This record gives sequence, C-alpha cells and structure tokens, in this order.
Amino acid sequence: MRSSCAFWASFLSCVIFLLLIPEDVCVRIIGGQEVTPHSRPYMALLETNKGSICAGALIAKDWVLTAAHCDMSRKSQVTLGAHSRTKAEPEKQKIAIKKQFPYPCYDPDTNEGDLSLLQLKKKAKINKNVAILQLPKMGEDVKPGTLCQVAGWGMTANHQRTPSESLREVNVTVIDRKTCNDGKHYDFNPVIGLNMICAGSDKGGKDSCHGDSGSPLLCAGTLRGITSFGEEWKCGDPRRPGIYTLLSKKHLSWINKTMKRAV
Repeated sequence: MRSSCAFWASFLSCVIFLLLIPEDVCVRIIGGQEVTPHSRPYMALLETNKGSICAGALIAKDWVLTAAHCDMSRKSQVTLGAHSRTKAEPEKQKIAIKKQFPYPCYDPDTNEGDLSLLQLKKKAKINKNVAILQLPKMGEDVKPGTLCQVAGWGMTANHQRTPSESLREVNVTVIDRKTCNDGKHYDFNPVIGLNMICAGSDKGGKDSCHGDSGSPLLCAGTLRGITSFGEEWKCGDPRRPGIYTLLSKKHLSWINKTMKRAV
C-alpha cells in the first residue's frame, strides 16, 4: 500500500510540475515560424571549419558580417539566397571566402566584441533573392522593451541536434541589462555589458539557438546586433535570454575601416 501511495504521489508531482512549465517551452523551444522563402535576401548561410553552421548578413556585395566565434575555413563557402539549408535552389549563390577579419578586441572568455567580417572572393549578384542589409548610421543603444527579429537555420528544439531545414524567424524583446545581470538571470556570469543586447521573452520559448550564431538582429527594420551566445542546448530558457553584440559606434567604425582598407 505504501509503495502504491508513493507511486501516485510521485506521478501527481510530475503532472503538476509539467503543467507549471510555460507552454512555449514545452512545445516550441525556439518559437517563431518559417519565413516566406527568400523574403530575407540579406541572410547568409555559413559552414564553419568544425562542420557546424552559423549565419551572417550580406552588408556589401563582397562582405558578410557574422560572429567572431564562427571560425571559418578558407575552404568554406558562403551561401546566399538560401531558404532550404540542404536543397539545391536556383536562387542560391555559393561564394568562397577570401579572408576572415575577426574584431581585434574580441574576447572569447567574456564574449565582448563577438564580430567578424568575411571578405568574399567575388561580388554577389544582387537581385530580389540576394540583397544588401544596410548598416545603421549611428551606433545607438536599443531601449528595453523594443521588439526585434532574428532569423536563422539553427535548432528548433533542445532535444534535437540537427539544424532547421528551412529559414525561420522569431520575435524577441530587448531586456534591460540590469535585469539580465541579476541573480535570476546571468548573475554577472558572464557580465552582459554595454556593448551587448539582451533579448528574449519573459515566458521563455522565444530565442535564437545553436546554429543561429552570427545572425543579424533587426529592430524596427534596422540592423542593430549580431547573435552571439546564450545558454547552449537550453534555448528558450527565460533565465538565460539570447545575447547579441550591439553594433556600437566603435564597432561600426571598425567595420567601415576594415572594408575600406582590405585589398
């Protein structure tokens, strides 16, 4: 009898626990939805030298902006005009990388300055499926509460280990850095600094995920950040929102100078 009671008590506890988990976290870890094919023509699909994927934004005919921790091999190719990650699409343009320029002050321990420029060996053919995403003119901060969008081919659920087949996008809301650094969130480990944007959802379930690194963060239609890091393999956890590198004034200055000086 004791054994039976213990079983039902344990079972009921599990049921109650599951009912208390936000629905988005259970059903749709990353949230969002598949985008209309080729409606984000600035997106670049990247394969790193470790065989994983990242994303980036085409910011000039022969330049892609991504994250510094996306270490690209010279043998790697950038795929533009993609919707499907694996299918042969006529809209796709595959261009080899000439050189990678990581941000010189990038710190892999603190994640500060997680930016990188990829110079392509030839210029992309600009059309309705492949287009340039303009850099912001000013490196202004993004106010808490601002609704932003991020797209990518990253994982759509924590129990999966394969990227999404098609390009997906999710809405995330900018969170105050003070909140993001408090004991209920990152607790200053690492420190979410002034050159970072913290964005997610209070309820969880809306987040960029593994494989989305380097994806552009757009707020009010303007490029404001680059996907940097989060709680790996626990995407959508409201305690660990996604962190994006803010395109600050100094970051924009480095980007423009690098593209002008490169041969």
